[in-house]
Amino acid sequence: MTWNPRALHAPALACASVLSLGGSLARVPGAWTLAGVALLLPLLALVARWSPVRPGAVAGALGAAAVSLWPVPLLWADGASWLECSGAAAFWSAPALAALALGGHLRRQEGRTRRAVRDARRGQQLELARDLHDFVAHDVSAIVVQAQAARFVAGTDPRQAVLALERIEAAGLSALASMDRTVHALRAAGGGPAAPAPGLAELPELVARFEGGVLEGEEQALAALSREADTTAYRVAVEALTNVRRHAPGAGSVRVSVRRAPAGIELSVANSAPPRGPRGLLGRRRGGGTGLAGLRERVEAADGTFAAGPDEAGGWRVSAVFPSAGPLVG
Repeated sequence: MTWNPRALHAPALACASVLSLGGSLARVPGAWTLAGVALLLPLLALVARWSPVRPGAVAGALGAAAVSLWPVPLLWADGASWLECSGAAAFWSAPALAALALGGHLRRQEGRTRRAVRDARRGQQLELARDLHDFVAHDVSAIVVQAQAARFVAGTDPRQAVLALERIEAAGLSALASMDRTVHALRAAGGGPAAPAPGLAELPELVARFEGGVLEGEEQALAALSREADTTAYRVAVEALTNVRRHAPGAGSVRVSVRRAPAGIELSVANSAPPRGPRGLLGRRRGGGTGLAGLRERVEAADGTFAAGPDEAGGWRVSAVFPSAGPLVG
């Protein structure tokens, strides 16, 4: 059991207050009583700062009474009136209340700091959870899809099975890289160097790993976003492609487009209607994602607008428009 010296503040104040009150009633010389009062004031501040509420309240009341009432017996013995004694008690209550207010203020400040640290840690945990979902889940879903494909073609087309295994290897390496970024983020939270977050510069590689994916990008549009919008746009693309694997397996085409729009730069991910029939192992998966609401929050936090819904051909389209960080040329 750890000994906590702060637990002695309230008992020490209570004992000192009782002794001070007893000395005042016994008409101990004023210089001695005043010295005791000088000791009570810092104890009052310490109790208000550190002690638990119940023992602190009792000890604080005794301390405030001892400080406020110490001159009353001396004045009463000298023939002072009740009005004079009440005035003296009111005068000496001011330093007692000031000491309590100082300790209480420091206590509140510590509480606010503790809550701020707790909220910051919670925010870091949520951010890490989003990173794991946005990046690792995408690569894991790719591994599952390619493993299913390899299983079905292994007996009839070994070459396609080898290609599927190569894609599994690439997705696994990407998942490891995402885990490394998460570890770097943890180190950065502890004061270490942080790894840069991926952006649209990695979009061609992301689409190339997605079977059936086609990238239609304007080079100037790819470089026209702020750093925050660039990272958010990449996350939207990752989540949208992951949702295609989950909810539209077998879609004939998936087009990822980055182009200039009247309101800024638009990123869109559109897939064709999936064929009807069994959805496979990945299609039966439920939950585990933040969904469209999470994407909308991310885009709006970067001052963008988000839209998602079915298109006329029966497919699905996700679109995010971000303000341009600078003028577009050409």
